[in-house]
Amino acid sequence: MRQLIERDLAVNWHPYSQMKLSQPIPIIKGEGAYLFSEDGQKYLDMVSSWWVSIHGHANSTIARAVFNQLNTLEQVIFAGFTHEPAILLSERLLNLLPGNQQKVFYSDNGSTAVEVALKMCLQFGHNQGRAKHKILAFKEGYHGDTFGAMSVSERGQWTAPFSEKLFDVIFIDPPTSLNLEQTKALIREHAAETACLIYEPLIQGAGGMLMHSAEDLSDLMAFCRSLGILLIQDEVFVGFGRTGTLFAADQLSIAPDVMCFSKGLTGGTMAMGITTCTDEIYQAFYSDEKQKALFHGHSFTASPIGCAAALASLEILLSADCQQQLDSIHKKHLAFLGKLMLHPKIQQPRLMGTVLAFEYHTAEQDGYFHSRQEFLYQEFLKRNIIMRPLGNTIYLVPPYCIKEEELEYVYDMILEVLDR
Repeated sequence: MRQLIERDLAVNWHPYSQMKLSQPIPIIKGEGAYLFSEDGQKYLDMVSSWWVSIHGHANSTIARAVFNQLNTLEQVIFAGFTHEPAILLSERLLNLLPGNQQKVFYSDNGSTAVEVALKMCLQFGHNQGRAKHKILAFKEGYHGDTFGAMSVSERGQWTAPFSEKLFDVIFIDPPTSLNLEQTKALIREHAAETACLIYEPLIQGAGGMLMHSAEDLSDLMAFCRSLGILLIQDEVFVGFGRTGTLFAADQLSIAPDVMCFSKGLTGGTMAMGITTCTDEIYQAFYSDEKQKALFHGHSFTASPIGCAAALASLEILLSADCQQQLDSIHKKHLAFLGKLMLHPKIQQPRLMGTVLAFEYHTAEQDGYFHSRQEFLYQEFLKRNIIMRPLGNTIYLVPPYCIKEEELEYVYDMILEVLDR
């Protein structure tokens, strides 16, 4: 294995790694909430492997579904053809979403689900002869690493090399009772030229697990709707139970026009993206004029294997046992939140659903590139916990299969690390 790691370092780029400082840990097995390394260590995966493995690792239900699908149909072009897993997944997902979501567009991952959504909204107006070119997005948002997704995400050191190639976006503050009227005034000023608003509902993940209220977001959504601005709801991170409801949309009084899904969609088994939309948007593309088609496709669009994994993941998620687990995680987090609120080194402890976050306070300014990030990451690794602080923001996004005693261990280790 060591020789494989040396070859890996020679040929592979590891995302977000400090290339000269970090050595990848060789993982040979996953089981439940744990990952097992070559040297015999087992790590609690408290980030659900970049927020995707919502049911933990090597889930037998999903594995059986994938195995059965592999022995039936592994792949077929999704242009001029279709297949049962794609149809079943579309029907089951749409039945769980707001009633206005009527059509499903398959792609490969969260970034491409967002790219599709942006293209839908921009071309929607173009196809109707009233093109709009401006886009609204939240400050401190993150929607992916492809060019369109980068354009509507927070600008900074991540995007600096590409700044001249990103399209113009009007960035607004996530809604609060204090800034809503000012934000509405800004939106009204650009409304006639604005195609859509894209946002992460309730929790801005990569921005630091920043949270805003369902009431304020619903207010902003209703205002945009009244001005004819389409709403793109990016549920790539928050979807499939993370916010305490099946989708963040379940807590909002306004339904979006377009929704994006990935990460937990297949239970972390494989890459898949989905963009859903209203029938009104679909009808703008449904035409005998070929130039009105949405020219976007991927080789593995609607992968039968991915669809089978997603169907199995949904089956687990909707089970009584999993729903009880979600409630249990929230209650355990809530009890721990009380301790965090009393700790002198902690600021802004916050909780929504299964997501718990807080800032580790130092004299240094908060931010993604905070100098204590590497220290915190390594200290948790020493305690066999995988956590990737966002700068000085520590957060927990556990797989839903985690046990109470495992959560208690993580809580104890957080306090131990902070007290150092």
